[in-house]
Amino acid sequence: MRLSVGMTALDQDETEEFGEWLLKVGDSLIGDNMDGESEICLLGDIVIPSSDQAFDELVNNHLMAIIPGGEKLYLSSYSICMDEGNVESQLDLYGSELLNSINCFGLPPHKLILKVGIPVMLLRNIDQSSGLCKGTRLQVRKLGNHVIEYEVLTGNNVGHIALIPRMNMVSTNETVPVRFQRRQFLIIVSFSMIINKSQGQTLFHVGLYLPKLVFTHGQLYVALSRVKSKRGLKVLLMNHVKMSANSTINIIYREVFEKIIF
Repeated sequence: MRLSVGMTALDQDETEEFGEWLLKVGDSLIGDNMDGESEICLLGDIVIPSSDQAFDELVNNHLMAIIPGGEKLYLSSYSICMDEGNVESQLDLYGSELLNSINCFGLPPHKLILKVGIPVMLLRNIDQSSGLCKGTRLQVRKLGNHVIEYEVLTGNNVGHIALIPRMNMVSTNETVPVRFQRRQFLIIVSFSMIINKSQGQTLFHVGLYLPKLVFTHGQLYVALSRVKSKRGLKVLLMNHVKMSANSTINIIYREVFEKIIF
């Protein structure tokens, strides 16, 4: 269904071939089958990276540099949560330099660098009726000192314009030794997304980065099947020991389907 939308007669043969290949990936019918796994050679354009830098940071910095326009830096402020189980005698140990250096999952960074036109993702629910929910992707339209203007890119409110100020967010990461509150715009730069977040989306171009072998049932199929054509798919692989060139592991456990009754 995804591939057939907007398909022309010239693309029909290639599209059908690509669709059949995707279905075989989903059913683990191609490649050298092992116990629940198969080694497959990918059809997309393959690029083997020469380094293993943190991919998210690499992508964000590279694309941020490409987008025209000036950057704007937003610094957060913080306060210690006195009623969150902190030991008052230890609060002096955690200065601003230490707390500002903490970057953990679900918390906006202390230093947030933005440009007009870049995509970002919301970190918490703000206004569900307007589509401003955790995980919603937005595009920056205007950069103010206290408020940023965004356009909603996903969900049922695509095109909606929203003005969102800085807000407070409390760290919930148990590895952080002290509970503190960071005041910042509740977004992160989001040129990329994880495979699970991509489910249900139809995209013209997909760049799939696999620094490690896929380990979850059906996850590779989900990633590959987001794209509308073979030409729109590019895969970035790391060199894995004992594997053929341009190949990766496809995890499919057929026993998952054995007791399904249609």
